[in-house]
Amino acid sequence: MLRRMLGVRFVHTSQTMASAFPISIRAAVARGPKQAFTIENLSLAQPKHDEVLVRIVSTGICHTDIATRDGLLPSPHPIVLGHEGTGVVEAVGSQVSKVSVGDHVIMSYSSCGTCRNCSHGKPSYCASHRAINFAGQRLDGTTTHRKAEEVIYGSYFQQSSFATHALAGERNVLRVSKDLPLATMAPLGCGVQTGAGAVLNTLKVSAGSTFAVFGCGAVGLSAIMAAKVAGATNIIAVDLHPSRLALAKELGAHHSVVGSSSDLMEQLKELTSGGLDFSLDTTGNPKILKIAFESLRTLGVCALVGGSPPGSQVSLDMLSVLLGRSLRGIIQGDSVSQTFLPQLIDLYRQGRFPFDRLVTFYDSLNDINRAVEDSESGKVIKPVIRVSNP
Repeated sequence: MLRRMLGVRFVHTSQTMASAFPISIRAAVARGPKQAFTIENLSLAQPKHDEVLVRIVSTGICHTDIATRDGLLPSPHPIVLGHEGTGVVEAVGSQVSKVSVGDHVIMSYSSCGTCRNCSHGKPSYCASHRAINFAGQRLDGTTTHRKAEEVIYGSYFQQSSFATHALAGERNVLRVSKDLPLATMAPLGCGVQTGAGAVLNTLKVSAGSTFAVFGCGAVGLSAIMAAKVAGATNIIAVDLHPSRLALAKELGAHHSVVGSSSDLMEQLKELTSGGLDFSLDTTGNPKILKIAFESLRTLGVCALVGGSPPGSQVSLDMLSVLLGRSLRGIIQGDSVSQTFLPQLIDLYRQGRFPFDRLVTFYDSLNDINRAVEDSESGKVIKPVIRVSNP
């Protein structure tokens, strides 16, 4: 079933010589669903012609990592996860030209670059998205991590950044200026670009419009900051945590609503004089998505970025759809990371996109389980683990 969902063939190579896996690393290994990460000494393969060896400086923890660890997303175990990595380039393959040894880089998702969607500037919808980002191996079927003779899956989002070192592809690394606080940049690679991209790239929230975000985690708060940049004049934050609603107002929301309110939709319509122009659901909860859609005014647009278990369904009033309302899903904020992340960095430098306020740092890879617990409990918004100094 897992192989069919990923659309790939798992290949266990017989290549176990030390020369094939010459790099000694420490990594947080997910050994089975809902099991705590274990910190282990592993061996990492040397970079191929199109790969980059990165010494990890920091790595964000995303709910996608947790869902994959817990078996809710189709990746094999044992596996090294992590897909919001930053670091310093230590080696490059023979055909790599975008980065050089010593460069500071952010890592993001990867794509094939040749399918129809990639060719049309939509790499987050790559035809091989699952195989490239979730299969735990390179596209050629080889794996990158070993513990003695044991295969440890990696290549998660073509990085597996829960480690001291990672192998990335040239396509999913972005060189950044060395004057930036590199450790802070980690969330840009997924959560921040997903929320901001949903607003700026997909919904194209316009000046003077009304916008609500459901769920004020890293994705939702990034969307609020982006909506403020876009000039929305009525931004509404919906969440269960009072502290997150308070931060949302500091970052640009004009109103906050408790998500458990029995009259949630009525409150939203009252705050917007009849309905929202745009709404964004980051929760993946079918009940919340239905409210996010039904709170729209005529011609309003609702977007979904929150992941749900396979088979989750939502029912909508077809007349509401007929009257011009629309719903669409978004992956990675429709972002082309190589061009969109520099735009967010420019806004950050200008003080207009302070995503660093979402970050709570943890000082060692050994703290990963505590960081995950803090994230799941809502204690922190975006945990980022410092792995080494730039």
